[in-house]
Amino acid sequence: QVQLVESGGGSVQAGDSLRLSCAASGRTFNSSAMGWFRQAPGKEREFVAAISGRGISTSYADSVKARSTISRDNAKNTLYLQINILKPEDTAVYYCAGRPTGAPQVMLSRRYYNHWGQGTQVTVSS
Repeated sequence: QVQLVESGGGSVQAGDSLRLSCAASGRTFNSSAMGWFRQAPGKEREFVAAISGRGISTSYADSVKARSTISRDNAKNTLYLQINILKPEDTAVYYCAGRPTGAPQVMLSRRYYNHWGQGTQVTVSS
């Protein structure tokens, strides 16, 4: 059974930092692109960041580009997202996404990914 399990969310103050983690199990995502998406209440799920299978290439949404780092540890089957200088508009449920044996290059579209975690809530108060 393929599983992606996010952790690391929470309630924080504006200006704080968080590191989200996504543990993959059941199948290897090691050589495939993975991504982070988020969904705020009443809004569509949106792209946040993506990383290539080997972790060499990354891409970010403009809203987080200067404040975030996506990374992966393939030996641990874990994906990370570090977000600094959090803002109230970052409040959302954050989801990791993957596609086992998928493309190795960075993939930005949510329609590409066929496995999703359950999400972790990030709430930023001003």
